[in-house]
Amino acid sequence: MTLSIYVDGSGGENSGYGYFVKETGESSYEKKQGITNNQAEYLGILSVLKKFSKSNDDITIYSDSKNTVSQLNHEFAINSEPLRELARESWTLMKTIPNLKIVWIPRAQNLAGKMLGS
Repeated sequence: MTLSIYVDGSGGENSGYGYFVKETGESSYEKKQGITNNQAEYLGILSVLKKFSKSNDDITIYSDSKNTVSQLNHEFAINSEPLRELARESWTLMKTIPNLKIVWIPRAQNLAGKMLGS
């Protein structure tokens, strides 16, 4: 099966993160206070990686955070230790999903943002 999973996160007052699976309609959202936008984006991706760990499905995670996607794909450096820790955890889990891609999309195309109301 091929799964297109959209993630979104936001920091600030109403901070939280979540994902939406296009093919099944499954979604998840978790509020988490005291996180930055970048941390929220990472946590959204991590929630997907944990849920689909060891999946044999073809999984594409779509995020509108160019920074997060580029860092996880080893295109951008990570200058923040808290983000580096989240990236390390992500990379470990990414190895457990053989058919995984993480792709940047423009905000207007992010179905998770629409579903999660952010």
